[in-house]
Order: sequence, then C-alpha cells, then structure tokens
Amino acid sequence: MTTTAHQTALIIGASRGLGHAMAEELVKRGWHVMGTTRNSADTPLHGLSQRLPERVHIEHVDITMPDQIAALHARLAGKTFDMLFVNAGVTNNPQETIGEVPTEEFIRVMVTNALSPMRVVEALYGLVADDGMVGVMSSGQGSVSNNTNGMREVYRGSKAALNTFMRSFAARHRDGRAMVLMAPGWVRTDMGGADAPLTVEESIPNVVNTLLGARGKPGLQYLDYLGRTVPW
Repeated sequence: MTTTAHQTALIIGASRGLGHAMAEELVKRGWHVMGTTRNSADTPLHGLSQRLPERVHIEHVDITMPDQIAALHARLAGKTFDMLFVNAGVTNNPQETIGEVPTEEFIRVMVTNALSPMRVVEALYGLVADDGMVGVMSSGQGSVSNNTNGMREVYRGSKAALNTFMRSFAARHRDGRAMVLMAPGWVRTDMGGADAPLTVEESIPNVVNTLLGARGKPGLQYLDYLGRTVPW
C-alpha cells in the first residue's frame, strides 16, 4: 500500500502456474501479496502463505460468477493496492476451428478469458492506488497483426477480445493509472504444455520487471515479457 513501507499486489488467479509464480516473485522483491484461488482446496499458493503468513494472504473467488466478484469487492472495501493483476485463461482443442467449436465450448473460453477478467477490472479498479497499475494476462496470440498461421482460433479470439475490451476500458479511464496487457510468452505450464520454449523461471521474473517498469506511465500498453510492444 502506498502509505506504508511495503507495497501490495492483488493477484486474481494465483493458485498455481504463472499466477503463483508472480506472487512468489513479488514476495521475493519485498511485496505483500493477496492472491485468490477459486475455492479452499490446497494449492501451491497455500504453501507460500503457510511459509510467509505475514506476507501472503489468500482470498477466494470464481471470476466466472459475478456474485462472487461482488462479494470479494465488499470484503476488500477500504483496502488499497499498488497493483491489481488479473490472471485467467483456459484453452480448448487447438485444432478446433471456429466453425467446428461447440457453442458451449466457445462460451466457456470467451467467458473465462475475456468477459470475466474485465468484470474483475471493472469491479476492483477503484481499489488501485492513484499511482498504481492494473495488469491483465493476455497472450501474444491475441495480436491480430501477428496471426499469420491460424491455429488455436478460439483461444486467439478470446485474447483478442480481451485486448479490445481492455482498450475500451482504458479509453474510459484516462486518470493516470498505468495499465498493461501482458503477453508472458509460451511457457511450460499445465496449460502451455511440455513443448513450450520458455520455463516459468525464464518468463515470470521478466514479466514482473516489465510490469514494475510500466508504473508511472499512464494509459494502456500491450507488452511481452521482455517489455517489447506487441502489435495489436
């Protein structure tokens, strides 16, 4: 929090994978972290909190449930965060074209990857310090310009939609806060798969460097993990 000796991040979706790695990296750098999980089941974030209970706190929210987002907002009333980062993402069969995907599967991916993160940003934006920042986990595959080989059509579309919605949000909130759509690279996680070229250790410290480097720069940027601008 900006009025104390430490800084605080709220990471939505920090139970495992990239979100948990971000929480761990920020804690290493002296931050306090509040991370969310979807339920009370034991996760790597719980292990981090048990090791560092004074630095890591856990909340629960399923961001696909609007009532749970509202309840989280109510529980956090009066708190201020230096960083809000929303990490959410699911994928589907990468071979499935937009003409083949079942409606229910399309809805699942779009609601989780595009609609729900924006609902979180809309609901919790007021908890971010005036000089704080908002980050959202996007993907390089959300770039329309860089889509030259197709594949992963539904996932790509969901991240392109997220980018567009975030750009609209930024246009409505020209108040000096920094905002970043983050493309972390193709990382070897449960979702990224074993063929991904980057390890978590190669991606996440750079992701955090990029986010922290964007503070104090008002407006929205679409950046990769090395701080390079990604074309829309």
